[in-house]
Amino acid sequence: MVSKIFKLLNRQSQGINEAALLLGLFTFVSQILGLVRDRFLATYLGAGHHLDVYYAAFKIPDFLYVSVATLAAITVLLPYLSEKYGAGDKEGHDNAKRFLDQVFTALLMFLVGLSVILFILMPWLAKLVAPGFDAAALHTLTGLSRIMLIQPIIIGISNMLGSVTQMFKKFFVSALSPVFYNLGIILGIIFLYPVFGLTGLAYGVILGAVLHLAIQIPVLIQSGFVPSLTKNISFSEIKSIVLTSIPRTIGLSMSAFTALILTSIASLLGTGSISIFNLTNNMLNVPIGIVGISYSVASFPTLVRFWNGNNRTEFAKHILDATRKIIFWSVPITVLFIVLRAQIVRVILGSHAFSWNDTRLAAATLALFVIGLVAQSLVHLFVRGYYAAGNTKKPLLMNFAGEVFTIILAVVFLLIIGNCPQIAEFLRVTLRLGGIENIKILALPLAFSLGNIFNYFALWSVFKKDFPEANAYPIIRTTVQTIAASLCMGVVTYGALNFLVLIFNQDTFWGIFFQGFLAGIFGILMFVTILIMLKNEDIFEFGRSLRRKFWKADVVRDVIEVDK
Repeated sequence: MVSKIFKLLNRQSQGINEAALLLGLFTFVSQILGLVRDRFLATYLGAGHHLDVYYAAFKIPDFLYVSVATLAAITVLLPYLSEKYGAGDKEGHDNAKRFLDQVFTALLMFLVGLSVILFILMPWLAKLVAPGFDAAALHTLTGLSRIMLIQPIIIGISNMLGSVTQMFKKFFVSALSPVFYNLGIILGIIFLYPVFGLTGLAYGVILGAVLHLAIQIPVLIQSGFVPSLTKNISFSEIKSIVLTSIPRTIGLSMSAFTALILTSIASLLGTGSISIFNLTNNMLNVPIGIVGISYSVASFPTLVRFWNGNNRTEFAKHILDATRKIIFWSVPITVLFIVLRAQIVRVILGSHAFSWNDTRLAAATLALFVIGLVAQSLVHLFVRGYYAAGNTKKPLLMNFAGEVFTIILAVVFLLIIGNCPQIAEFLRVTLRLGGIENIKILALPLAFSLGNIFNYFALWSVFKKDFPEANAYPIIRTTVQTIAASLCMGVVTYGALNFLVLIFNQDTFWGIFFQGFLAGIFGILMFVTILIMLKNEDIFEFGRSLRRKFWKADVVRDVIEVDK
């Protein structure tokens, strides 16, 4: 049995289609497990004090991961490692192994050193992360965060070693790693939380990180690339890796810092605010990953080729073509999420400890989050576009301005909701929150969405100046047609919900699920019908892709992220 498992994990993908299928399939599985994880958290803990502490405890370790561990990401290391490995002879293997040992030693020492410093400072950092917590909650937060500091060390090393598995085309292992990470957290919720309480959840996070790393060990053993500590470190090579990684890492760090600030604000807004903010944001990340990140990743190699070939016209055209497709998919998803928000939240989160008021507030928060879905998806595309052109300064400046704008808006909206009863009542009526007194949490997703919209339009304005030859007419046409069809879809979906409520029992999981699912299907049919009547180019192109069996197309996935 053990030998069969080793053989499976060391299985090499024979072609890019097979690799793409594996990566796509297990990425989807990982996202589903992420939603299952959130449902278990909502079921066992509810949107209350304990879950607030758990999510807040994640923030410092997360910031450590994105600001340091991602300096040795697969996308950066793989070209270096492949160059060292060369043709794969003994000399190439030894050179690559020495290089890997150097990176492993430098990254491990840096992560451990920073973790020790953060471990010591954690009681003070906890007060900054969650200033609204009382002394007992801060004590618990400090303990959980200290345990979770192990996670970025393990995940950082695991992602670094992923460059080995991908160099040898062992994509099965790469695809399984994030799945096992979420599985470890779920096991912690089910088995460790009842025994150890919140500490058990932290142990589950560490278990997930260990599984993320452990799944790669058979490949490392078989290929002779098990890393070891070394004293011989070429700091010039380490410096080169760091300089290459800095733009991407700074971008991730800014987003993580904003999440830290918003969590800090949420801690002041009452029990359950941090939980609802994080749970609904996790839901938003699913369509962003499927639409925004997928199109930006798929466009990147082509954009690099056009730019290197000094073909600015085709470069701009490809950006606009991808923009059109993202709008085509994101707008109807936005409408569906808004109309079906209650069903989505009830299916994923609404059970046991997650109360009815929690469900209503989470549905309203999700609706405000999803307003920024189109913009957030497009930001991923334009940032990668500028990276493809070798320009990292402009997207970094735009992202920085967007993050600052988000934080300012969060404070402004909090003041407005807290001091303008008319606006607060308007939000209650519009989002069906009658009877819920404290709705200040709504300021955060609204600020987050508007911050992303600001970020996109800033990037778009810069792009138009840099590429005046870009023709935006196809985008305008697609946007108008898609919005019109999406609004019709929303009306049909809403009408179907009101009809199906007479058929399905709203007190059961399956009743809620089928009510939302069938209403969404009716709405989508209307969406497609309207676009066909309008002779929309994108819907016909999608039909041609289905006939060509698009799932067999050559797709390269350049990074596997851990879904936290």
